Amino acid sequence: MDIKIVKVGYLEANCYVLTKDNQTIIIDPGDDFLKIKEVISNEVIGILCTHSHFDHIGALGSVKEYYQAPVYSFENINSNKLEIGSFKFEVIKTPGHSYDSVSYLIDDKLFCGDFIFASSIGRTDLPTGSMKEMQESINKILKYPDYLIVYPGHGNITTLGKEKDSLNFFFT
Repeated sequence: MDIKIVKVGYLEANCYVLTKDNQTIIIDPGDDFLKIKEVISNEVIGILCTHSHFDHIGALGSVKEYYQAPVYSFENINSNKLEIGSFKFEVIKTPGHSYDSVSYLIDDKLFCGDFIFASSIGRTDLPTGSMKEMQESINKILKYPDYLIVYPGHGNITTLGKEKDSLNFFFT
């Protein structure tokens, strides 16, 4: 699987473009449709949203209209498994930063939006956030193996193992 990271919008959200078997999935089409479109050369078969904050879905309407691909989010995923073409995801509901936060695990890669960052977690002081829910989500994710590669909504890629000490300090 090939993964391209496109920094989009003035908050530089990470939009991920995953390609496998000549099919593409877009995760978090934040603001800047043309920048996202530049890196896509295959059929787009799905659009995944980690949460509904503007910096992660700013180009969603344009992307959906242009590629005519289905959108998957908290609102319409009713299972902890998601299969789109040859992509097979585990869907993990991870509220805290927002009530509708969802993380997608494929192979050893966790696409988590603003749930976990390198050396930090997502804000919980926004109207849709909750520190109690964040703690529950962190405790849930701590059960996963250290080697998971964390693809956050902003900033650098990290691993769950690198983040566990700080997560444990704050939430267990």
